Amino acid sequence: MIELCELTKRYDDKTAVDSLSFVIRPGLVTGFLGPNGAGKSTTMRLILGLDRPTGGRVLVDGQSYAQLPAPLTHIGALLEASAAQGGRSAYDHLLWLARSNRIPDRRVDQALAAVGLSDVARKRSRGFSLGMGQRLGIAAALLGDPPVLMFDEPVNGLDPEGIRWIRTLMKGLAAEGRTVFVSSHLMSEMALTADHLVVIGRGRLLADVPMEEFIDGNARSCLRIRTPQPQALLDALATRGIAAVPAADGSWEVEGGDPAAIAALATARGVVLEELSPQRASLEEAFMRMTADAVEYRGTGGAGSPAPATDSASSPTSASSPTTRTGATR
Repeated sequence: MIELCELTKRYDDKTAVDSLSFVIRPGLVTGFLGPNGAGKSTTMRLILGLDRPTGGRVLVDGQSYAQLPAPLTHIGALLEASAAQGGRSAYDHLLWLARSNRIPDRRVDQALAAVGLSDVARKRSRGFSLGMGQRLGIAAALLGDPPVLMFDEPVNGLDPEGIRWIRTLMKGLAAEGRTVFVSSHLMSEMALTADHLVVIGRGRLLADVPMEEFIDGNARSCLRIRTPQPQALLDALATRGIAAVPAADGSWEVEGGDPAAIAALATARGVVLEELSPQRASLEEAFMRMTADAVEYRGTGGAGSPAPATDSASSPTSASSPTTRTGATR
C-alpha cells in the first residue's frame, strides 16, 4: 500500500504537487491520470525518494522509501526505461541491482524470462529498441518480487502483443494481492487495465474513485436511435416530454432515456426502429470533462502560436472549487 498525506512539492514559485492525500490499495490496478504538467511524474519521484517533499509525507507499506532496508523487495518501479547503463548487458544490469538489494542472483534469470528477454540477456542494453528497453525496466521492477509496483507509461514502445502482455501482467499482479500503480496517457489502454483511478490537475487531487464511477459521473451517456420515420419518432417522443437531437451519422440521440420504454412507445405508435442502442461514455470523454480547467499546456489546433495556459490563480473553477473525490463533474 502507498499512502500520501498532504504531499507537497514546490520549485521556487512553482507548486508541482499541492497537498495530495490518497491511498493506493492492494488488489487493484490504480490508474494515475492528469494532463501534461499535472504533477504525476513529480508525485512518483516523491514516492521513491528521488525528490524531497516541501511538505507532507508518503509511506510505502507504512515506511518512507528511505527507511526501507532493501527497497526493491518492497516496491518495484519503472519511471525511465533508458535509466540502464548502456555498456552493461541486460543480465549485468539486473545483477547489479539484485546484489545492491540482497536479492538472490537466481532472480535475474527469472525476471528476464518473465519479460521475454532471456535470449538477449548477455547483449548490451545500448543496442536495445525502445520496446526492449521498456521490458528491461519492467524486469528491474519485478526483480525483488515486491508487493508494490509502480509503472510510468509502461506501454511506451511496445508492439500490440507487448501491450496485451503488460496489461495481463499488471492485472495478474493485482489479482495476487499486490499494489499496482500505473500512469499513462493512453486512455484506451487505461480503460482496459485500471480498476480504480486517481486523477490530478495542476498538482491537486481531482478524483479518487472506481473506474466505473468516474466515467458515469463525468461523461454523457445516451441512447442512439435510427429510424426511417424520423418525424414520427420525434412526435412519439414529444408526447412523453423526451427530446432527441440529430447526430452527424443520421441517427438520433436521447440523453438518459430508458430503452425499454422508448421501444414500447415506438411500437405503440407504429414507428419502425432500425437501431436502439445505449452509447456508453468513454474514459477519454470523462477525463477531458474532468480536467478541462486543469490543462496547463494548450495548443491552438493550428500552425500559430500556442494559446496561453489558463492561470490557476485567475480561474474560479481551479482556484476555488473543492476537491472532488466522488467522480462527479466539477
